[in-house]
Amino acid sequence: MAKPRYFNTTGPCDPRLHYVLPSQPRLPEARELIDLDRFFVIHAPRQSGKTTMLHSLERELTKEGAAVAVTISCEEASVAGDDYEAAELILLDELRWTTNSAPNPWPEAAPGKRLGAALQAWAAQCELPLVLLIDEIDALYGESLIAVLRQLRRGHNNRPRGVPFPNSVVLCGLRDVRDYKIAFGGDPSRLGAISPFNIAVRSLRLDDFTPEDIRELYGQHTAETGQEFTKEALTAAFEFTRGQPWLINALAWEITFEMRVPPEEPITAGHMEQAKERLIRARATHLDSLVAKLYEPRVKRVLEPVLAGTMVNVDEAFTDDFSYVRDLGLAAMGSSVEIANPIYREVILRVLGAGVEANVHDNSRSFVLPDGRLDVLNLLREFTAFWKQHGETLARGTTYHEAACQIILMAYLHRIVNGGGFLDREYAAGTGRLDVYLRWPYGERQVQREAMELKVWRPGQRDPVDEGLAQLDRYLDRLDLETGYLVVFDRRPEASPMEERVRFDQDRTPAGRQVTVLRA
Repeated sequence: MAKPRYFNTTGPCDPRLHYVLPSQPRLPEARELIDLDRFFVIHAPRQSGKTTMLHSLERELTKEGAAVAVTISCEEASVAGDDYEAAELILLDELRWTTNSAPNPWPEAAPGKRLGAALQAWAAQCELPLVLLIDEIDALYGESLIAVLRQLRRGHNNRPRGVPFPNSVVLCGLRDVRDYKIAFGGDPSRLGAISPFNIAVRSLRLDDFTPEDIRELYGQHTAETGQEFTKEALTAAFEFTRGQPWLINALAWEITFEMRVPPEEPITAGHMEQAKERLIRARATHLDSLVAKLYEPRVKRVLEPVLAGTMVNVDEAFTDDFSYVRDLGLAAMGSSVEIANPIYREVILRVLGAGVEANVHDNSRSFVLPDGRLDVLNLLREFTAFWKQHGETLARGTTYHEAACQIILMAYLHRIVNGGGFLDREYAAGTGRLDVYLRWPYGERQVQREAMELKVWRPGQRDPVDEGLAQLDRYLDRLDLETGYLVVFDRRPEASPMEERVRFDQDRTPAGRQVTVLRA
């Protein structure tokens, strides 16, 4: 009896063991370019299915007898750094370990030419076309990366003269390696004007899953177990992840294995929400690898305006930084620069606010009314006391200074709400605000829903209350709510002392909705 398949979150997917989508429909151009004997690039963020796709291409080509196809990884060669001779030897060992069809021993050649000579000798003895799929190419850097790319280019350019070489080479990594500047940390002067891999005909980005992809993947589980995903669950999965493949698999694994939802019970949007919270709290390896990047200067330059809601300075440096952060999978370009998906959005705020949260000693029990609802107004009053006592000190200690107010308030709210309710945050560069949607279950299957908008009054700006009321109006309308909260932090140097300016007012939105305004 065959083992039941499962949703995979560690390493490449194996269709014998895991639920997995066919790779080729996600990137049909890849097989077309291989059949045309072209050299090209595949790039996508971490945990997007790149390695799974390469292995799938290898299996397909081998099964059809269309080529001798071999996949190797450059990961182990990363230890070589600028020592291109050591990197070559590691890659040749990787090739030897991966296949038994290569020449043994490799031909003699000078350092910097060994890989090219090996591939030439291998191609010469192959009766079928030779296809080389190189994974983790951007694990190499500096002289090692340049040496490998130059040998591939030399072999490619010698093919018209009848010199044997792989028919097709695919380079796969996080970034588009045609951008030669990454080889030297963004310094093109160390290389010159010519890219060492300018023979790549295309650079293909492996996109995230579509809603149809999610339905097909989850449908494999339904077909094998009978357990259905409701329409609302499928919608929630896409909304939480925006189709990021690892997250799609991680949600399903959390529900079907960790949460042990019985197979006879359909998987609902509620299960998806619970799985999402569990993933965020656990911060699995993939999520930790992303948040480790938050303090890199070029990541901070992109994400800080997003968190603060300020405009970005779109110059050449920012464009390159955004490309890097997008390739990491952290950011996306919608109507403005934004975090790639709601799960990453939550993780980022919680990580940046962890130090603040450790200083919050209140808990949700202090704010629960006799009927079980959350006393949001009293919660904000207590926050003002916390802000007066600790705000300036915490703001100075926050790495993302421009977003300090947002980070501190969100950390406080999360410390209170965590475990009893749910917080959804929406923010993007240039919006000038951060929207908060609080849901608090109480009573017999009732849910308290509250909306809050956060604005910062910065030097040289007008009082943002009127703009905030109009923006909150649209947010309340979208949520079908009639009341809300507007929080305005005054960060101008000429602002009155905090003890004097902190106050609560009642106001109305342009549509007449009642709003509590907190000035802090």
